[in-house]
Amino acid sequence: MSDPQEKPWLTLVGLGEDGLAGLRDASRKAISEAEVIFGGPRHLDLVQAGSRGQPWPVPFSTSPVLAARGHRAVVLASGDPFWHGAGGSLVSHLAPGEWISHPAPSCFALAANQLGWKLEETLCLGLHAAPFARLTPVLAKDTRIICTLRDGAAPAALADWLTDQEFGETKITVLEALGGPRQRIRRQRADAFALTDVVAPVLAALHVAGGKGLPRACGLPDDLFHSDGQITKRPIRALTLSALAPRAGELLWDIGGGSGSVSVEWCLAAPGARAITFEPREDRIDNIRANATAFGVEHRMKPVLGRAPDVLDGFEMPDCVFIGGGGSQVLLDHLWQILPQGARIVANGVTLETETLLMEAHAKRGGHLLKAEIAEVAPLGSMRGWDRARPVIQWSVTR
Repeated sequence: MSDPQEKPWLTLVGLGEDGLAGLRDASRKAISEAEVIFGGPRHLDLVQAGSRGQPWPVPFSTSPVLAARGHRAVVLASGDPFWHGAGGSLVSHLAPGEWISHPAPSCFALAANQLGWKLEETLCLGLHAAPFARLTPVLAKDTRIICTLRDGAAPAALADWLTDQEFGETKITVLEALGGPRQRIRRQRADAFALTDVVAPVLAALHVAGGKGLPRACGLPDDLFHSDGQITKRPIRALTLSALAPRAGELLWDIGGGSGSVSVEWCLAAPGARAITFEPREDRIDNIRANATAFGVEHRMKPVLGRAPDVLDGFEMPDCVFIGGGGSQVLLDHLWQILPQGARIVANGVTLETETLLMEAHAKRGGHLLKAEIAEVAPLGSMRGWDRARPVIQWSVTR
């Protein structure tokens, strides 16, 4: 650890499209005194880094910066280094006295000031290295979103994607090279997008219109999911999510994932919620991946092929466990032994054997036991009748 009295060896400099001219004296001084300057090629050109410049490696890695410890180093970032920049990745490896940051206005702030949008009422997303499906959970009428994009071709691709999602009426404002001499701002509707000469760096500001978006209550329609029929049906899924009670940042183990519908809704329900979905059939792993991607939560869902409890070793301990299939006494005993105090377990079953298992678990461990019987109207000859699904027994308990 560095001596806290020593001058930081690393300076993070937020840079705008106006280059050196837009920097404060402290930022210019750090750049002039630096032995090595890290950044993208465009940033290095803007500050005339010359032989001191070192472009980021592809794929991105902070290792070259960390290897420069003990030398005067500068990292260049667009705008605010801690908003979709390299700042957070770097300082997690550094002591507080090793670094200092001189931010500039973020691209989101620059865009909001051009549009007249209240930034606190606008969603800000980084889509420069993420799929457009990350928008799926947040698309809704009149929502305002500012997102970074990868390159000049991305706005047209985004417009096509929005149109395919039935949001073709969305107004897209394309903002290029904000804050510099090349700044340009143009507006198009998604379903009539015709710009072909967009240049990076580029943002898209969306005023969403057209489609309905995802409902925010638990229990999404079954037909939104890829499935071979092995899926926790909508009414039972809603009851299950209520019992699982997802909270921000929590991790779920979904055992017997089937289509992954419970894992998807867990991730959608709370910011930063994550899921590891264990499934013994490889063909269903494909469905789990497809659903995670379609709902924009593939970065927070990890499908794992294997049968519990054998497959559970070596994974981060969860805050909550859902057993949707493959429940057994061996599995319940194993979970009770390895789970931390306070972890929650929710188990569903439809067979007589599983019902007996969960009733005995309730008698031994306590918790809450629920039996749900669902019936839906269906044709009965020339008339209608109740089509009853198999009763579902649900046991929930806190370790």
